[in-house]
Amino acid sequence: MKKTLNKNSEKFLTTYLNNASPTGFEVAGQKVWLDYIRPYIDEYFTDNYGTVVGVVNPKSDYKVVIEAHADEISWFVHYITKDGFIYLRRNGGSDHMIAPSKRVNIHTERGIVKAVFGWPAIHTRHTKEDAPSMKNIFLDCGCSSKEEVEELGVHVGCVITFEDEFMVLNKNRYCGRALDNRIGGFMIAEVARLLKENKNKLPFGLYIVNAVQEEVGLRGAQMIANRIKPDVAIVTDVCHDTGTPMINKIEQGDLKSGEGPVLTYGPAVQNNLLNLIIDTAKNKKVPFQRAAASRATGTDTDAFAYSNDGVPSALISLPLRYMHTTNEMCRKEDVENTIKLIYETILTIKKDQSFKYIK
Repeated sequence: MKKTLNKNSEKFLTTYLNNASPTGFEVAGQKVWLDYIRPYIDEYFTDNYGTVVGVVNPKSDYKVVIEAHADEISWFVHYITKDGFIYLRRNGGSDHMIAPSKRVNIHTERGIVKAVFGWPAIHTRHTKEDAPSMKNIFLDCGCSSKEEVEELGVHVGCVITFEDEFMVLNKNRYCGRALDNRIGGFMIAEVARLLKENKNKLPFGLYIVNAVQEEVGLRGAQMIANRIKPDVAIVTDVCHDTGTPMINKIEQGDLKSGEGPVLTYGPAVQNNLLNLIIDTAKNKKVPFQRAAASRATGTDTDAFAYSNDGVPSALISLPLRYMHTTNEMCRKEDVENTIKLIYETILTIKKDQSFKYIK
């Protein structure tokens, strides 16, 4: 197999991560993703809410899905005061604790309006007011009245994203907002590229799915699973790197960046498919870690697994530091190994392969 990543890959990753793709408003990011994978697929389709699916061998009756989600957490304009300050509602699991003093982009029909999360100076605060909450964080876009805010094109319902951009730390750590989970979209796109460049002929239809609205309840995956009706689904998402301070390994498990992708055990994960992935990792010398889920994985794996009378599904996760902040961080070698594991697993699956426990 050729080298996993190349310069064009990382150029795409930078462009893709720097493009806003908030939940429910993923279109711009989806266009970037689709433009990249076009040379590596036979056809594509989209659904009414913006999920994009690239297809290899579309005429095949046996369908294998590799999937990630495209949306990032964000905010909505909720209330504009008469003095021009803006209060918010979450769009997904946005963290109010990191908001103070952050710069943001308010997305309007006229374009981007710049604003900041205001926060009182330390000299003026009392102890009880020190902690940010949804009741006290607010945006300031430099206006003195509600009317002035509205003249900029800002209204209730406008979506807001942090403006932080992607960077590389110490040559081996990707860092930025929305690695959860556009890094997954990047990885499945790279699998498509490798299959094309290595001239691999698949005996089944491969559906490369970049789903919307995961952050508000796996909604995009629910919709597209029912449309595709896959025979197998391999989902990639992120999980917590628990090797940083302030994380309890007894509660969160022992997972660390640099030690490979994480394979999850749990009710939604089909064990025969999981065992195939584990065997592939061992045979191809791909390092991996293990995690246990309880009732649900909390990822699109659940949506695929319980669709269409049950679809054999598995989850391959990327260890991520500082999830749902603007400084999400992962190791480059984990990205490469996750791509390799998905790629090699795809080559292992046979046409009409059954994963049933009892035959």
